[in-house]
Amino acid sequence: MIGLFIYEYDRTLPFNLEVEKTEKYELLSYDTVYEPDIPESKKIYTYRFRATNPWAKVVFLHGIGNGHIPYLMWFGEYFASKGIETFFVIQPYHMQRAKPNWNGGEPFFHHSPAHCIVRFHQAIKDVRRTIDLLETLEDVKNLPTGIIGFSFGGMITAMSMALDKRLEAGIIAFSGGDWRWINWYSPYVEPVREGYAKYSNEWGCKDEQKCVELRSASRKKVHTLKSIDEIFSLTPTCFHYDPISYAKFIDQPVLMFTGVFDKVIPPQASNGFYRLLPNAKKISVPSGHKSSYLFRRFIGRASVKFLRDCLIKNRSQNANLNIV
Repeated sequence: MIGLFIYEYDRTLPFNLEVEKTEKYELLSYDTVYEPDIPESKKIYTYRFRATNPWAKVVFLHGIGNGHIPYLMWFGEYFASKGIETFFVIQPYHMQRAKPNWNGGEPFFHHSPAHCIVRFHQAIKDVRRTIDLLETLEDVKNLPTGIIGFSFGGMITAMSMALDKRLEAGIIAFSGGDWRWINWYSPYVEPVREGYAKYSNEWGCKDEQKCVELRSASRKKVHTLKSIDEIFSLTPTCFHYDPISYAKFIDQPVLMFTGVFDKVIPPQASNGFYRLLPNAKKISVPSGHKSSYLFRRFIGRASVKFLRDCLIKNRSQNANLNIV
C-alpha cells in the first residue's frame, strides 16, 4: 500500500490462523502484516488463557529478552482465573520468533533511529493485528478490551493505546519514556551505548551531551502536539518511537506500576512519561525491575480491580455479571 504512515497497515490481509490446544492454554499463530527481519518472525504467536464466564479480555505484552517470559505467563493463568480472557503475545524476535542462539529482542537494540522506528512499529502492528483477530472470535469479540505491558512491553502498550482506541484501558508496568534517560542510564542498553560510541548515527548522536542537545527542542514540544501525525515532524527521529511522544494522546484510563529501586527504567523516564498522561494513576512497588515479580499477586489483584472498574462501568450489558 502506497503513502501509509509507519503505524498504518493493510487490515484486509488474511490471518491464516492456526490453533494448538493444550491443558493450560491455546497457542494461536497468525501472519504478520509486515516483512520482518527474519523468517521466524513472520508468524505472531499468542498464548490464549481461557476464562470461565469471562467479563473482559486483555492483550498481554512481555519485555525484552526470553528469560522472563515463562515467569510473566503466570499472569495469564492468574487473570484467566479472575474472569479475564488473556492473550499473551510473543513480541517480534523472541522465543519461537527468534533465531535459536538469540537471547530475545536483539533487533530492538540499535543506535540508529531509522532502524528502531521500523522494529518498534512492527511490535505495535502485532498488537493491533491481534485486536483485529479477536474481533473475529465470536466468544470474546464483544468483551471490553484492555492491554497490559511490562517494561519494553509497557512502551509498546503506551504507543498502541495512543494509536488504537479499541483498547479501552491499559496497565503499564515498570516502564516509561524519554530515550535520553533510558539509553544513557539503563544497564540493559549497554549495546546501544556501544553503538553510539563506535558508529554514532544518522543524527550525529555519540554521547549523552549530544543527545540532550539534539533532543532539547522537540522534548519541549511533546506536550503541545495536536495530533499523532505531528509526532513524525519531531527531530531527531528517536521521538517517533518514544512513548513520551505518545503520552498525551492516551486518553484511556491507565494504571502505572513503578519500582522504587528500578534501575532498568530510571525514575526520570517513568515520572516524565507519567506526568504527560491525561488519565492515569500510579502505584509504587518497593522493588527493583526484575524483583517486581515477587509482588506479582499484589500487582495482579490491583490490575484486576483497575480493569473491572474501567472496563465494566461503561458496559451496561455486563452490569449483572458475577465478577470474582
